[in-house]
Parts: sequence; C-alpha cells; structure tokens
Amino acid sequence: PPGAARPPPAASSSKWVRLNVGGTYFVSTRQTLCREPKSFLCRLCCQDGPELGSDKDETGAYLIDRDPTYFGPILNYLRHGKLIINKELAEEGVLEEAEFYNIASLVRLVKERIRDNENRTSQGPVKHVYRVLQCQEEELTQMVSTMSDGWKFEQLISIGSSYNYGNEDQAEFLCVVSRELNNSTNGIVKEPSEKAKVRHLLRSID
Repeated sequence: PPGAARPPPAASSSKWVRLNVGGTYFVSTRQTLCREPKSFLCRLCCQDGPELGSDKDETGAYLIDRDPTYFGPILNYLRHGKLIINKELAEEGVLEEAEFYNIASLVRLVKERIRDNENRTSQGPVKHVYRVLQCQEEELTQMVSTMSDGWKFEQLISIGSSYNYGNEDQAEFLCVVSRELNNSTNGIVKEPSEKAKVRHLLRSID
C-alpha cells in the first residue's frame, strides 16, 4: 500500500554496507570501502565470489571481530583521505588496525606520524629564553623591523614618558621578545641584533 515501508534491497545490489565491528554498527558506502582495492574491506564487501567469506548477524551486517574504537579512524581515512586520530587513541592501535585491514597508504601515514612523535620526544621539551628591552618611541619601529632570525615579538608595554632626552620628553616602552632555546648553538643564545639602543636588560628567563 502507498506509504508502507519497503524492505531494503539485497546487500549485493545496495550501495550502502552495514558493518558490525566488535558489536558496534557502522554504515558506509561500497565506494568508500573500495578506496583501497586490495584491502580487507574491499574484498569483504565489494568483490563477488567466495574469495573472502564472512558471517552476517541477524540484521545482515558483516561481522568483524575487531576493536570498534579504532575502526573510526580507519573508516574516516577511507572517506576523506586524511589521518585524524583523537588524542585519547594510541597511534600504535590505529597502526595495528590499518595493517589488519591491509590499507597500505594508511599504514605509511601512521608510521610516519609515530616516527615524527618519537623524534620530537627524543629532543626533549622546547625551552624558551626571554629578553625584555627598553627603547624610545622613535626606535620602536626600527627595532621590530630589524628583529634577528629566531626572535619572536611577544608583548609591548608602555612605561610613560618619564625619561627626558635633549629638550623633549620621549615615550618609553618595554619590548618582550622570546626565542626557542633549541634554535641556538650549543645552548648559547645570542643577543638580538636590533639596531635600537638597548639601555636596560631587565631579566632573562630560561
């Protein structure tokens, strides 16, 4: 009768695929699951024939005995080609699942990310050195424009015009700059090469 719900088409003809991964359901298209032609998911859902058989549950979903927590990044990678891992997930876990599902391009990406993280960890935490420089208003633009490589402007603080040079009062500023300690040679940080006259070096904090 009109308006009555129709049964879904057979799995072989439907573009949508239902997966039961460790008790959690996922729904995706055959086009997404076939992004990697040699992957487990493509062989399971997109290729006809007895090459890779799998049981189905009572809803018709393919049963996959894997951890559903790590299946999300796998499926999202097939959807948009980007590796996105929530901070609470271990990258090694995603790598293991990528290897199980035989998604070669994702395996390479995860391995590269793990290697980059290991390199950053071996270098230790990044330290910063700070300098507080005092300058006149007329010197401020020149100082900022001639900041040497590696030094980053952090904050500008006006301290009024209590200093008198010649016949005119000049506004005075404190300019806070910082630099990563790892950018220096043998841990020695050189002074910035600003041409502005630096009258007071107030503090240095590692």
